Amino acid sequence: MSKGIYVATIEPNSGKSVVVLGLMRMLLGKTAKVGYFRPIIEDVEAGEMDNHINTVISHFDIDLNYKKTHAFTRSQVLDLYNQGKSGYVIDEIIKKYKRLEELFDLVLVEGTDFSHENSSLELDINMLISKNLGLPVIIVMNGNGKKRKEIVDSVQLAHDTFKEEVDVLSIMTNKVEENDIAPLKEQLTKRINNGTDITVIPKIESLANPTIKEIVKALDAKVLFGKEMLNNQVKNSGVGAMQLRNYITKLKDGSLVITSGDRADIILGALQSHISKNYPQISGIVLTGGLTPEDSILQLIEGLSSVVPIISVNDGTFNSVNAIGKVKSRIYAENTEKINTSISTFEKHVDTDKLAEQLVTFKSDIFTPRMFQYNLLQTALKDKKHIVLPEGYDERILRATARLINTQVVNITLIGEKEKIQERLVRYDIPLDITKVNIVFPTESEHFEDYANTFYELRKHKGVNLDMAKDAMSDVSYFGTMMIYKGHADGMVSGAVHTTQHTLRPALQFIKTKPGCNIVSSVFFMCLEDRVSIFGDCAINPNPNAEQLAEIAISSAQTAKNFGVEPKVAMLSYSSGASGKGEDVDKVRKATEIAKSLAPDLKIEGPIQYDAAVDMRIGKSKLPDSEVAGQASVLIFPDLNTGNNTYKAVQRETGALAIGPMLQGLNKPVNDLSRGCTADDIYSTVIITAIQAQEL
Repeated sequence: MSKGIYVATIEPNSGKSVVVLGLMRMLLGKTAKVGYFRPIIEDVEAGEMDNHINTVISHFDIDLNYKKTHAFTRSQVLDLYNQGKSGYVIDEIIKKYKRLEELFDLVLVEGTDFSHENSSLELDINMLISKNLGLPVIIVMNGNGKKRKEIVDSVQLAHDTFKEEVDVLSIMTNKVEENDIAPLKEQLTKRINNGTDITVIPKIESLANPTIKEIVKALDAKVLFGKEMLNNQVKNSGVGAMQLRNYITKLKDGSLVITSGDRADIILGALQSHISKNYPQISGIVLTGGLTPEDSILQLIEGLSSVVPIISVNDGTFNSVNAIGKVKSRIYAENTEKINTSISTFEKHVDTDKLAEQLVTFKSDIFTPRMFQYNLLQTALKDKKHIVLPEGYDERILRATARLINTQVVNITLIGEKEKIQERLVRYDIPLDITKVNIVFPTESEHFEDYANTFYELRKHKGVNLDMAKDAMSDVSYFGTMMIYKGHADGMVSGAVHTTQHTLRPALQFIKTKPGCNIVSSVFFMCLEDRVSIFGDCAINPNPNAEQLAEIAISSAQTAKNFGVEPKVAMLSYSSGASGKGEDVDKVRKATEIAKSLAPDLKIEGPIQYDAAVDMRIGKSKLPDSEVAGQASVLIFPDLNTGNNTYKAVQRETGALAIGPMLQGLNKPVNDLSRGCTADDIYSTVIITAIQAQEL
């Protein structure tokens, strides 16, 4: 079951609030605890609440602090996008949503209103948010004033646009004329013929009418009388400029009377009409020009038994009429009549049982890089580990350390001289509080003699004497690895300035491999646009034999499982299935057989070509009965040449984030960096190392 649902639109005034209110009522009837979240709200005055949020949490009495219900205002998002910080926006939205996900059984997420310019940006943002939250989407369309073909074309465009990025659960076309409902639904069902739920909701006049309260706010009006009746709906409006005997014949039920503030005859006549059985009831009176009636008239009005809202505006009649005509109806917390009408309309025209069932059975296959990185961070935070970074002078290491300390995700030891590290922090302008990290220089460490003696005892059978042991412990890689061996650190990350051999040699000498592991291998987490794939081995073993390749596959599958990716293993080669011949493809075929025998429950396919492994259409055409073809999440390359070149090609050509390499098979985690790594690469690798340490 999905933990949430996303309500989106592609245009303003779609009637999204009707759907949100109806959905909330439906969900509360099916689920005990339902939360509400708006990633981006409209700009509000200091001390005010977003109207959507206030309406939902107050009407449904949701126990939720206002600050937790949203992430950004619209202006904040535009400012951050202009600064090139779009990634920060998505990261913060994921973080806020995930906190609500922990508090509630299900979270209803409402997208933006499209009430301003930059609608294309809003569309992109809404798709990006729903995709990174992994939520199914309900698209709400506006059918008001549109011809049937225009609606059908718009719905298909919206559906196809969203469907490219996210899972569309339902499309609800709102504000449709009553006699158009049946034929429109039939046409939409034929056009969107893929199982997506199609709903058509009629236009409800009472929901389309603004209230006096909304007009007061839009015109910045002063309320003279009738504050308790500001929820009166304005069904139509007219200017009181002619003589009273003629004007009152023009009044209709729910009319808003607009007249100059010095027209006492129109004011009193309209009020008398309101209480007369022979004339329609009016909704209110707008007095224009900043004029108000004389005291005697005001006193007369005060004495009436029933007074509709009378408001005063400074603008003249012409401008006031135009401004009132532009006021769009909204639903707000105090207007329970509109809220109840919205809910009843939704329940009447939406198959709520079917929608609830779709939500219960929904499972998304989308797993974005930002979702993966968020999960990594949250996993690491659950059990804080201590990671040693031997290359304490490198600028990238120091920048990554500053970020890691700021997020409080791990404890860090930097190897180096404190004065030199401090000098580099100043030189590179890195905001790292040196008091929050452990800094150690090998030969000055209180553990130096113990480390040297331990190494001597471990390696004396290899001809190592005590002087040689002390020389080894003076090396940052050996010292850092010994910290792990002795339990003074949980893992090590190195390789920004050292070779892979320099990083791994001490680990292989005395950390050694896990029981049952005969080989140390590596994987990269390839964060593609809509999924995370595991590539192995792309960094360590040049030409593994069939037995080694099988072990790499099993280790990589376990890594995938440990990091929240369902393992479906593809053993890659230049042919798929039984068609190919040759020494290289035979090795992959044998490795697949060995892996199946060692791990019979593992979903594995091989040999298989890369395109058949990741493309469903090609996979099913070549291997129609395979449960891996077209949906592989773990891709095992036959040799280092193929793997290293492929991961770099995918990274460069697609813009994918490659996290790693992460080493598999050691008793304690040691990970090797590429010498071309960035501070972001180091940050991610340290977090992965910390998670590996949790599994020991």
